Amino acid sequence: MDLTPRPTEPSKKRRRWMPIVLLSLVGVGGVVIVTQFLTSAIDYYCNVDEIGVRSGCETTSRLRVQGTVEQNSLKKTDNKTSFVLTFNNKSITVAYAGDPGGVFQECISVVAHGRMVNEVFESNRIEVKHSNEYVEQNSERLETSGSAACSQAQE
Repeated sequence: MDLTPRPTEPSKKRRRWMPIVLLSLVGVGGVVIVTQFLTSAIDYYCNVDEIGVRSGCETTSRLRVQGTVEQNSLKKTDNKTSFVLTFNNKSITVAYAGDPGGVFQECISVVAHGRMVNEVFESNRIEVKHSNEYVEQNSERLETSGSAACSQAQE
């Protein structure tokens, strides 16, 4: 019976480390992706009059801003739409890259997602609050936002 040790194969040890390194890289990549998703999903919800005033509504943060599109403020050029958003007698200018389309128009309540840059709110997403159900449930909020006055001026 031969009791001499068998020679070891050095390539097997490398193979054991390769799956560990690969799984570690996939794990780190997953953490980075989830972190980016969560930080972009945490936009503070503010009314126009709360920007720079309420905690969480700092001008340096990414925000979701609610207000009413002021009458006669809508301007569309090439691939840019700008308008004034008002809430409780406070206004900001919004610049949106593209055409919001759909039912977007003056004198309606919208939520713009973006950041304040040099006194202009640069938005990359616009949500239109237009359903009758929303109007019924939030009529008081719409009246204070200025949209009621805007709609009376149109009639």
